[in-house]
Amino acid sequence: MSECAICTESLTKHYGKVEALNDLDLDIQKGEVFGFLGPNGAGKTTAIRTMMDEIRATRGRVTILGMDSHEKAVELRQKVGYLPGDLALYPNLTGHDTLTFYANLRGGVDWTYVTALADRLDADLTKKVGDLSSGNRQKVGLIQAFMSKPDIIIMDEPSSGLDPLVQRELQKMMREVAEEGRTVFLSSHTLSEVQRVAHRVGIIRHGRLIALETVQALRSKARRQVEIELDRPADVADFQAVEGVTDVRAQNHHVVMTFGGDMGALLKAAEDRYNIVDISTQSADLEEIFLTYYQDEEASA
Repeated sequence: MSECAICTESLTKHYGKVEALNDLDLDIQKGEVFGFLGPNGAGKTTAIRTMMDEIRATRGRVTILGMDSHEKAVELRQKVGYLPGDLALYPNLTGHDTLTFYANLRGGVDWTYVTALADRLDADLTKKVGDLSSGNRQKVGLIQAFMSKPDIIIMDEPSSGLDPLVQRELQKMMREVAEEGRTVFLSSHTLSEVQRVAHRVGIIRHGRLIALETVQALRSKARRQVEIELDRPADVADFQAVEGVTDVRAQNHHVVMTFGGDMGALLKAAEDRYNIVDISTQSADLEEIFLTYYQDEEASA
């Protein structure tokens, strides 16, 4: 991945005294699934709406596929599939009519592919949108975002209202897009979803990007539970001195701790004093990592 699909430079949006987004710098590559994480009010939707030129930035710049997102807004609509978080559809149109409307705006689509998407998402396109549940309306929105096979797909909370089986199929669809060299920008509260599909993750808080890492790198920095079985009773003090070790508990030959440092340093500290009989670790998932970043940010503030 070496070509920029979405680039933001000091992207900022203020509403009067409210600083919704501050100096957002992103460099999202072609062939990448990028996860954008943050709670309600963090600035995720503001960032997306600014990228899509739905609202104008206070300052900064967005380029998509090398084109300025404001100057080339109309041209970019042909290359970007978009699912907003506040999806609004015409209630008296059926799902099929809705997709026909969007297909005509795009100059036509491959209806064989549209039918395949509907089958994969188990979407009923014969009913009026107003008669559908929120999850089934979301399926129509997802199909319109994918159906033209755009170079970039931007989605704000795409799993909203979907059952677990459909969520899994959506994750598979996102991976397929990336494998084809196209790009997915995924804003989500569903941390397990991001963990399964994203190559990199950005974490936003109060309108500022506080972390930008690969999922693998985030996991390597995360605190995890480590349990070590030793050849003799453990002394807690032997492990408390290791950087990254907290909450050490020892019972007979077993020592359990929370650890967020270099595993090599921990193993060396143990091997200098004991023979290791067994060791097990429980890796932190993305939710734990996410909460750790927020707690650290609050502590530093």
